[in-house]
Amino acid sequence: MEESFKFEIISPEKVIFSGDVIMTTLPSYEGDMSILKNHISIITFLRPGIIKIKKKENYEEFFVQEGTVEYFNDSLVVLSASAVNVKNISKDFLENLKKNTQNKLDEKNITDHERYILNHKLDAIREIRI
Repeated sequence: MEESFKFEIISPEKVIFSGDVIMTTLPSYEGDMSILKNHISIITFLRPGIIKIKKKENYEEFFVQEGTVEYFNDSLVVLSASAVNVKNISKDFLENLKKNTQNKLDEKNITDHERYILNHKLDAIREIRI
């Protein structure tokens, strides 16, 4: 029995990932959410974090800063302008992102929501191993 489903990560410019997957773990505001075939239909927003994809033959990871998710009829679609494959991230990009995020966190007049997002972003950056 085939246990895979269709998954796509789409940016405004191009399709970043498209393929059949066994499981996907997404960083949503409700917490990390794993999707398997026959999951209930869902629409949600992504917080900064790592999308983890389990395919038949290997795993892939994508760093996202934001986005939306829709799962319907065994098809999962992530729309995000910031998704990037972890294997394509340079050390310089990561260091600059970490520095910019920390600088924004150090600002005095940011909201609790902004602080929440920036802290998740820093956690995700620290999780990436290059």
